[in-house]
Amino acid sequence: MEKHYALDQYLKVVVSPDKLSAYLEFAKREEGFSCSVEELERFLSSQKISHGLINNEIYSFVARSEDYFFTKLLIAEGTPPVHGKDGKINLAEVVTGEDARKPLETLDGRVDYKELTRLKNVKRGQLIAERIDPLPGVPGIAVTGEEIPYLQGKEARFKVGKNVVVHPEGVAMYAAIDGLVTTTEKGKLNVFPVYEVNGDVDYSVGNIDFVGTVVIRGNVLTGFRIRAAGDIRVIGGVEGAELDAEGSVDISGGIIGYHKGYVKAAQNVKCSFIQDGNVIAGGDILVSQSIMHSQIKASKNVLCGGAKGLIVGGSVQAGEKVVARTIGNTMSTATIIEVGVLPELRDELTELRARLKQQTDSQDKTNKALTILDQLAATGQLAPERMAMRIKLTSTKKSNDNELLETKSRMLEIERTLEDTTRARVEVKNVIYGGSKIVIGRYTKFIKDSVERMAFYYHEGDISMSSSV
Repeated sequence: MEKHYALDQYLKVVVSPDKLSAYLEFAKREEGFSCSVEELERFLSSQKISHGLINNEIYSFVARSEDYFFTKLLIAEGTPPVHGKDGKINLAEVVTGEDARKPLETLDGRVDYKELTRLKNVKRGQLIAERIDPLPGVPGIAVTGEEIPYLQGKEARFKVGKNVVVHPEGVAMYAAIDGLVTTTEKGKLNVFPVYEVNGDVDYSVGNIDFVGTVVIRGNVLTGFRIRAAGDIRVIGGVEGAELDAEGSVDISGGIIGYHKGYVKAAQNVKCSFIQDGNVIAGGDILVSQSIMHSQIKASKNVLCGGAKGLIVGGSVQAGEKVVARTIGNTMSTATIIEVGVLPELRDELTELRARLKQQTDSQDKTNKALTILDQLAATGQLAPERMAMRIKLTSTKKSNDNELLETKSRMLEIERTLEDTTRARVEVKNVIYGGSKIVIGRYTKFIKDSVERMAFYYHEGDISMSSSV
């Protein structure tokens, strides 16, 4: 006579923490154990496993129970939730499109090779960006049949700069004046007026300090200075001058710095070559030909991957990635490539810590004063002038709360960035020569012999190399 087994004494069900997997295993093993499909299904039901049962595994377990004495069997799989998609800001084509780079053809059919750049200006009231709502998600179903909630998509917000207006319902952003759309710090969108120089910046023009975007249709000579609240665009080249833009700097030619002056942008710097230059960017530095004997600092990437793509001599620092075809030369010229370092962020973190202490002290004083005034108000002993003080302090407290929140949020953002070395990387498409030095965070690697087609990155406390470039 076949023995009947009480399954709850022999089997147990283990549900994963996310409730998306249920495993069947033996709590007690006995030779000759057997059960029917119906008995196993009833047992699973008694253990509240009701969704995503894997029938093949149930039949397999019933047919060969002893095979599973020392293993656990995935018996049910839930339906994972589909999380909502974040909303986004879509920029209009006039913002994302490249400037035309072909010569201008005049009405009578002649070609003007001097007018190589035509700016994509926007008009007052023109759409520059639209807000796309987040997409809803779909809840999942646990193996126990209960609903698993999904994560809501985050709503995108416009980063509002100068001379732009946002639709009252927050769905679109428009230009408030005629001008050029420019992205500045923290991704703010602005529309700036344009100041154009139809030739070189020399003694006939002098230094420029403008509240918008500056376009130079010639060269910027040594010793001159351009400051712009928007972008700086130079159709020629730049010598040992000072260029400082709150947006990006775009130079059609190259930079020959003579170790004088600098080119600095809150966003990106783009040019064909840099020689004996000093270039600083809050975003990327994009060079189509070569970087020679220069001091380069980019908060994000330095990309020198054109047909020549050469970096030799000097120092190149990037917060994330440096990409080049060739680094160094056969004469072993000292060339330093440093990634994963953001000195300006470390400085900012120190300042934020000091500010947080100051804000916390101020908040404590405000809270203590408010506590006393609230107690007096509760007993009806608050004079009119103290009532006014209470209202003022309440407003100050709200303002202080917001400032504290912003400071803490920014500190957390910086700390996460400094800890993240996963994107720190140096990629060599062709060859890196001896005499070069790779620095990633706190780690250094000296290149003694030339190496071809190699990527360098941080891995488990050291700089690793991989030929997967």
